[in-house]
Amino acid sequence: MRGPHNIIRLIRTGATLERTGAMNVVLDAFEAPPLLRFVAHALGKPFQWLGYKGDPDMPPATRALTALGPAYIKFGQVLSTRPDVVGDDLAEQLRVLQDKLPPFSKAEAMAEVEKELGRSVAEVFSEFSEPIAAASIAQVHRARLADSDQDVAVKVLRPGIERAFRKDVDAFYFAARIVDLFAPGARRLRPMEVIEHFDGVVQGELDLRLESAAASEFAANTTDDEGFQLPQIVWNYSARRVMTLGWADGVPLGDNDAIDGAGHNRVDLGERVLRLFLMHALRDGFFHADMHQGNLKVAANGDIIAYDFGIMGHIDEYTRRVYAEILFGFIRRDYKRVAEVHFEAGYVPANQDVDEFARALRAVGEPIFGMDATHISMGRLLSYLFEVTERFGMETRTELILLQRTMVVVEGVARSLNPHINIWEVAHPVVEDYIKKSIGPRAIVSDLAKTAKVLARFGPRLPGLVEQALIAQTHVSDQQPSAWRTAIAPAVVGAVVGGCAVLAAIALF
Repeated sequence: MRGPHNIIRLIRTGATLERTGAMNVVLDAFEAPPLLRFVAHALGKPFQWLGYKGDPDMPPATRALTALGPAYIKFGQVLSTRPDVVGDDLAEQLRVLQDKLPPFSKAEAMAEVEKELGRSVAEVFSEFSEPIAAASIAQVHRARLADSDQDVAVKVLRPGIERAFRKDVDAFYFAARIVDLFAPGARRLRPMEVIEHFDGVVQGELDLRLESAAASEFAANTTDDEGFQLPQIVWNYSARRVMTLGWADGVPLGDNDAIDGAGHNRVDLGERVLRLFLMHALRDGFFHADMHQGNLKVAANGDIIAYDFGIMGHIDEYTRRVYAEILFGFIRRDYKRVAEVHFEAGYVPANQDVDEFARALRAVGEPIFGMDATHISMGRLLSYLFEVTERFGMETRTELILLQRTMVVVEGVARSLNPHINIWEVAHPVVEDYIKKSIGPRAIVSDLAKTAKVLARFGPRLPGLVEQALIAQTHVSDQQPSAWRTAIAPAVVGAVVGGCAVLAAIALF
């Protein structure tokens, strides 16, 4: 039934896009070629009566995806993190997508909890509330642990959500293959890549053990961060479809009146939320990628509390160093250095002209730095930067796109707390401190120590490697002397050099 189901689902999707006025918005965003436009309208217009009406007060794209259901809402949210694919205008529309859906019953939730934990709800919890928040994939209940009297939040996946998402994701793959068939040359579409990315995100959110692990790792990284806290995962009462964590008690970060009433300093909070995000992205390479006001609270002691760890961003150490150098170069307005970093990292092809690229970067940076300090946006800078690098042949890097999107959200949170915040002034010490630790002399020593540890693990194998190389040499040196010079000799030399490096490293460290 997969084929018929996919066709029927795509027809209903096209009909809903036509009925809500979203079809041309979506096609324009993807720069769809004429043939694909014809196919899309052919699937939609004759069947408009099959489409969902949606909420006419919403923008067309948001209206259509909300009407089509949970998988489409989540797909829109993921696409909002990819302006490189859908364009800035549609990405902006999709950022306001809310996945607040009608909750399923408390009885169903309790049944899911008992099935996952293998114990009765009454045995685990002395209290278990009606749902307090319901989204596309899961809903949350407030509860109290029977054994410790601790208040907790219990997140439970919707019954049957895995099967529902699987059916829709299957239809998305089918649609991607159609796009490949009718628009093979559409540069920006990359349909299979987009669906694979979405599929990966959803699979992570459909296994709450992975979200629990992400929350645990995030907590371990940030345990010493002043003014920041995370609810603790209760592993004994968490499983694939249920996650239990400490209750986050505080004032919503989006409620300025409540924040003022509680006596908190909004200027400090605005600066802190920005500093924390940059520290997590640069220092740890692991950051909360959904840091809007709905996922942040202020505790009674003034700490910022973050929760909901379904979307986390990861950046490897090398990319963090490159990103920091690029940011620091812009802060100092050293566009030549920013250009050189792009070439050194291999982001821009070597056949491009570094001086021309530096001039293009100056065209990005100078107008921004000419603004009033309170209007300067790091997120906007990164967005412009990606546009320029794309013109010079840079491959799209998904992790940096997610970072840029989160940067925009965090800036919005910071400005909502303090409209006069100077983003660069707050960011400068964080970036500068990371540069000193990751690129200066201390970083060289640290890198050498890491290299020594890796080489030391191979120390016991070095004699065997040398012996194997010498045995192989006796078989080939007489008949094929060139092989010794081009293949075996370098192996022996490498092994000897490696051994010396290990001995030197042990002596030094």
